[in-house]
Parts: sequence; structure tokens; C-alpha cells
Amino acid sequence: MNDQSIPKRRGRGRPKSAFTDSSASTIQALDRGLAVLSALARDGGGTLSDMSMRLGMPASTAHRVLATLEKHGFVDMDEETQTWRVGLEAFRVGSAFMQRTNLLEVGRSTMRDLMEHTGETANMGILDADHVVFIGQVETHNPIRAFHRPGSRGPMHASGIGKALLAAMSEQDTQKLLTRTGLQQFSPKTLTAPEDLMADLSETRIRGWSFDDEERFEGMSCVAAVIYDGYGEAVAGISVSGPSARFAASALPGLGEAVKAAAAEVTSRIGGQMPRAAVAPP
Repeated sequence: MNDQSIPKRRGRGRPKSAFTDSSASTIQALDRGLAVLSALARDGGGTLSDMSMRLGMPASTAHRVLATLEKHGFVDMDEETQTWRVGLEAFRVGSAFMQRTNLLEVGRSTMRDLMEHTGETANMGILDADHVVFIGQVETHNPIRAFHRPGSRGPMHASGIGKALLAAMSEQDTQKLLTRTGLQQFSPKTLTAPEDLMADLSETRIRGWSFDDEERFEGMSCVAAVIYDGYGEAVAGISVSGPSARFAASALPGLGEAVKAAAAEVTSRIGGQMPRAAVAPP
């Protein structure tokens, strides 16, 4: 048998490199640098041998790439553990994207889809000085609808978005906020007893969405879920609201899942991540 007809096996020590394309359409050194930076960001860091093995890159090449990125502040190394991590300059570049990517601008198409899917007005709000501030709304086509003027403020304990945000806080932070604001009664259904509100927040955490059952305005209800940033911290909420007659018990699970999915979509689009406690078990 001719030895040339036997294909040579590649060693198992390193995967096939992704950087063999000789096309003039890309700059290979830049491809390598971005691949290393992305791998460090994805994996939370790694040693030189880690980078070499993961990317199918010779260790000498990986070291030159890391040294170049370090020179410009995009990575740094822990001398004690010899572990490379994403550096401050990479954070600055990422922050520039976040500044450009306005939360409401990113979320508006999701809000529109949510309104079309549920038939209810979609809202977005943020926490500001112990209150919910509504920053955007996509109104339903139904003649009877809820309305929150952008910039208007609402109580945390008596609004869907407010309760969703409270449920995302630690119990200590929740108690501090409510001590400052109190539990004012706005309707016969407002949760003014601390134990009742805490039980409601516990249920919200379990199912992943809150329910305002005429707690601010009689005859109006709301279902909301939380939007998270890149640190897994609650930064905003998205909701649907409307006449309570359209928020019957049988409709709530569907509304809740739709709102939760919308919140997860906006979270993903702003580069956020759901905290483990907010991710339902399989």
C-alpha cells in the first residue's frame, strides 16, 4: 500500500485552529486578538495553556496576542495564579456600546410585540428615588386601556413593575425602602400589611412575574417582570396593564409567561444576564 494514501491523524493535544483562512478579507492577527478577548470574556479568564488549547493556537502565538492586548489595557494577568482576564479598557469599550444602546430604544420593538401578542398596553419603568418612573408605553388598540404618561411616578408596593423590582431585591433592601416610603393605601386591595406584601413578593420570585390586582387603581390590573443588566442586577421592569376584566385568573399564567419572555428578551438585547435565582429550574 502506498503510504501517501493513508491520511495522517492530527494529534489530540490541540484542536484544529480556526485561524488558517488565508482570505485577504480579514486581518489574521486581529482575528486572533478578538478571539482571545472573546474567550476570556466568555470563560471568565484562563491561563496561557487554556487559551492555546481552547482556540487551537500555538502557545507562543497566544502569548504574543495576550501581551499585545495587555499593552493596550484590554487584558491583565494575575501574577500569582498566572491567569489572564479581561482588562479595564475592554470594559470602557463595552460601556460605550451600553451608552449608545438606550434601554427604551432597545425595548420598544419588544414592547410592541408584547402588546400585539397580549392585546394589552405594554409599559416600561425604572426605579428612581424609591418610586417607579414610567419611561415608555405602547398602547393597545382596545378602546379601554391603561395609561401611564412617560415620566409619571408610581408607588413600589402598589404597581406591577414596582413589586417585580421589590421581589428582585434582597429582603433587607426591600425593608429599608418600604420603611422610607411606607405602605400607603390607594384602593381597597392595596397591600398595606407588611406580611401580606412580603408573601406576595415571595410568590412573585417563585413564578417570575408580579401581579397588581387593582392595588393602585380600582378596575385596573397589571402583570410585570424584571429586566437585568450585565451584572445580573434589576434595572427596569416591563409590564402589560389594562381593565381587570381582561386579567381573569385563567388569563394570568399566559400573560405572566409573555411578560417574562419579553423581559428576558430585553435583558439579552442590552447584554444583560438573568441571575440564577431568576432562572426557572429545568
